[in-house]
Amino acid sequence: MAPSTRNAHVRSRRVYGQNLLTAPAAVRRLVDAAGLDPSTLVVEVGAGRGHVTAALAERCRRVIAYEVDPGLAAALPARDGVTVRVADFLAARPPAAPFAVVGNIPYALTSAVVDWCLHAPGLTGATLLTQLEYARKRTGDYGRWSRLTIATWPWWDWRLAGRVPREAFRPVPRVDGGILRLTRRPSPLAPARGYAAFVELGFSGVGGSLHASLCRRHDPRRVSGAFRALRLAPDTPVGLVWPEQWLTLFRLLQQRSR
Repeated sequence: MAPSTRNAHVRSRRVYGQNLLTAPAAVRRLVDAAGLDPSTLVVEVGAGRGHVTAALAERCRRVIAYEVDPGLAAALPARDGVTVRVADFLAARPPAAPFAVVGNIPYALTSAVVDWCLHAPGLTGATLLTQLEYARKRTGDYGRWSRLTIATWPWWDWRLAGRVPREAFRPVPRVDGGILRLTRRPSPLAPARGYAAFVELGFSGVGGSLHASLCRRHDPRRVSGAFRALRLAPDTPVGLVWPEQWLTLFRLLQQRSR
């Protein structure tokens, strides 16, 4: 690559926040985590130089690869079944047919990409290479659970599917990557409206605990009874309550409030 071309790619990576995944073993780990079959329609976020794109094309007959950098998109080799779109993934309309998302995403856009996935009607699952810290935080790997995970748990299963060392990227980022796996549940575990209000109340922060927050709208005796049934101490911080415990509390308090 000529020096001027190389410098252009370096500037482009800085603009778009790209750390390209180049290590073959890491590429395989990401694609393996997606659990794809040949019939799956895959939408790739950030094709880069096509390392992940090529691996996806070997597994699936249809791949739509988004790459916002025109220079990188133009250099992607033509492959059967692969459609390259030089466009912003975040501005794209989700496919009408069921589909999966896979991508080594720019770390600065992680929250936006995850939000896009959570609101895409036909999405069956997303396998995203994010900062390891983000993936661990969203999947409870630190022993704490975030509001986003709790709020979406009835519809989405969040899992940490692997760790990717920072040396697998070019340029090398400051931190390791984590493979975040989002899978849509076949059937919701709770009704949308009631559960959303319940989570909002629980994370309101009154009294510094979930128990104190729930007592604002529910009979304190019933809240205490539900906590005893789950063997949860009343002073348990909200972040330490597991998603399954949230669902049980919701069911118990909803049943008793009717």
